[in-house]
Amino acid sequence: MNNIPMTDFCRLVILVFLFTGGITSCSDIAFDGQEYDRSIITEAQLKSIYRECQDLPNNTQVAISLIDNGRVKFYGIRRLDDTLYTVDNSEAVFEVGSISKVFTATLLADLVLQGKIRLEDTVNNYLNISFKDSITLTFQRLANHTSGLPRMPSNISYLKVDLQNPYKDYGESKLEEYLTREMELEEPGKYRYSNLGACLLGFTLSKITEASYEDLLQSRIFSKYQMTSSTSDKSLVSSKLVKGLNKKGETTSNWDLNVFVGAGGVLSSVSDLSKFAVAQFDKSNEALALTRKSTYQGYQRGSPIGVGLGWVIKEKMGREMVWHNGATGGYSAFMQVDVDNRNAVIILTNISGFSGKKANMDALGDRLMDSLEN
Repeated sequence: MNNIPMTDFCRLVILVFLFTGGITSCSDIAFDGQEYDRSIITEAQLKSIYRECQDLPNNTQVAISLIDNGRVKFYGIRRLDDTLYTVDNSEAVFEVGSISKVFTATLLADLVLQGKIRLEDTVNNYLNISFKDSITLTFQRLANHTSGLPRMPSNISYLKVDLQNPYKDYGESKLEEYLTREMELEEPGKYRYSNLGACLLGFTLSKITEASYEDLLQSRIFSKYQMTSSTSDKSLVSSKLVKGLNKKGETTSNWDLNVFVGAGGVLSSVSDLSKFAVAQFDKSNEALALTRKSTYQGYQRGSPIGVGLGWVIKEKMGREMVWHNGATGGYSAFMQVDVDNRNAVIILTNISGFSGKKANMDALGDRLMDSLEN
């Protein structure tokens, strides 16, 4: 398919959708035995998808949700035998990686609005742990990556762990060991992306509520927004779970995040994440609005960056959007929401976060978002 000319849209549609048994015209696309008009996917959007997906490994799936002025549309592809096929994978489940941090921050916002904690409170007050050098860390700084904590704790050795499941054995005792003996901060108050910070945030929220992270997700977020295929327990969605691929395109194991679950342990579908995105459009939803409220403005690698709670805030063409992506050993994810214009793009795929192809998905997400904004 690498030599398919992109100038002939009808020919491309016929080739890409060949498995459906034939297309009578370019105004309708046959999709799993149903007829969908081209309002689901425009020519420009299809070209963008083809451009970023044409060289993906075999057995790759890409699940896409486009939310255009509040209207949710799904599109999915799968690559088999070096050919792209459409597939209805809107209910398929993938690891979402660091998009989990948005859910952890949403749990934080919920507890803040209930008066259980304040953003400026220190987590020290809620943990029976004596932090090294009496270091204090606030909830807000953990949620917006300004705590000064490193990306990962120093007492995890990637030379010793199973790289196909690196966090499986990093539990509460290892976290406590780090906090009491090894913790060091670098430039607290400045943005420094930290998986460790999100890990500690999720861990602390569980301690405060005396509930597991999974129970918090289900009771405070997933049940509220009817996200029935979302969980941090992969055994609950095994029948819907797409197998992850490593950077060589080979099937790889799912990650067990253990105490890092709040930093990257959620699994979900584009159908469920669309419900969460649409919920963002309700400006009366105080918990979600709090996560999108700017808590930091600064620079990262010379570029301006804004952060709410969990969400990264970006401005494009004079419009403010919130964004996060995610990556694990077998999956990549992208989510961007424009609340004011009721637009969003969500992409879930089983492309490894260690693969160079992950950048394709971020690029595709930006292009699809541009197509909605223009």
